[in-house]
Amino acid sequence: MLILGVDTSGKDGSIALMEFERGHARALELVPLEGGTFSAQLVPQISDTLNRHGLSKRDIDGFAVVSGPGSFTGLRVGLAAIKALAEVLQKPIAAVSLLEVVARVAELRGDVTAALDASRGEVYAADFQISGRQANIRHQQLLTLAEFISGNSDRQIITPDDKIADFIREKGLRVTQVDRPRADTIARLGFEKIQACEVIAPEALDANYIRRSDAELKKS
Repeated sequence: MLILGVDTSGKDGSIALMEFERGHARALELVPLEGGTFSAQLVPQISDTLNRHGLSKRDIDGFAVVSGPGSFTGLRVGLAAIKALAEVLQKPIAAVSLLEVVARVAELRGDVTAALDASRGEVYAADFQISGRQANIRHQQLLTLAEFISGNSDRQIITPDDKIADFIREKGLRVTQVDRPRADTIARLGFEKIQACEVIAPEALDANYIRRSDAELKKS
């Protein structure tokens, strides 16, 4: 099974072509995407990557895309491209939470909290119960750094962000820092979800924004 993984949720992003066969995963290619240019890069990079491997878009068996939390503009670009491709090709989509990936890559068990730097002195965090390959989310919310620390002093905290990790250590608390997940890791989790029939229709694919865009806030 050939899975295209896409992440446009952060300042920078990536796409990955992953091949899954008989329990083995092989990364055909991981392509970085520069922040601020997703709309110009994403579709051409997907096409070029497929061409380099002698593949066409019809060879893709499924899509794994980060649905959030992330920036308004970045997520819109990534989700729109995957919606269009999946609808035309009639292939399944796995919507992947970046927080779930962060929670799982640390390979901890029990109650954990995954946290992302939301800028403006805030943290976007989610509580999970991890058991094996299952990550059951309890709740997620946007918090100030002070609110986040006061509510998670006794939990296992996981983050890929230096700013959050340093702040937690300064408060004398434990934190597990991981690398920010890339599109190849997104594709692995997406493959698991597709195998478990945890897929979503293109018209139902929606974004989980860290916060509403400034344009939306001005309208409200």
